Amino acid sequence: MKKGLMRALALSASAAMVALDQLFKYLAKVHLSGVTTLPLIEDVFHLTYVENRGAAFGMLSGKTIFLVGLTALALVALIVAILIGKIQKNWMLWSFSLIIGGGIGNLIDRVSRQYVIDYLDVRLIHFAVFNFADCCVVIGTVLVFLFVLYEVIQERKLEKAGDSDA
Repeated sequence: MKKGLMRALALSASAAMVALDQLFKYLAKVHLSGVTTLPLIEDVFHLTYVENRGAAFGMLSGKTIFLVGLTALALVALIVAILIGKIQKNWMLWSFSLIIGGGIGNLIDRVSRQYVIDYLDVRLIHFAVFNFADCCVVIGTVLVFLFVLYEVIQERKLEKAGDSDA
């Protein structure tokens, strides 16, 4: 598949993730904001409406302008890198599209509401309440880390093979 088409598809996927994220947050606000929690699997997985005014785990609470600026800068850098073709490998392109989709979804909340709507509550492991956008960002970031680690391992194997030939 041509690189330009692949970039367009990845950015379109980011846009679809933003749309899904905003739909889920709208549904959470409408159906969960007046409810303490809605157990889907009692003591394992609940839907719980939370207004997160910080970043991950509520860090940097009250620093909305800083979070908006930092997020916007990172997202612009990723989008520009994709548009000008700096991201050559498809797996990195798709990983970054996850990060972009999730990042824009939470950025929309921070700009329009001054908080991010969270609603996914995994009680089995007593984890923080999070949302679809957070999932996209985390999965994309983990994939980038794994792919970079894979590349480093492959380079080291090639270096060792080159050293043994000398």
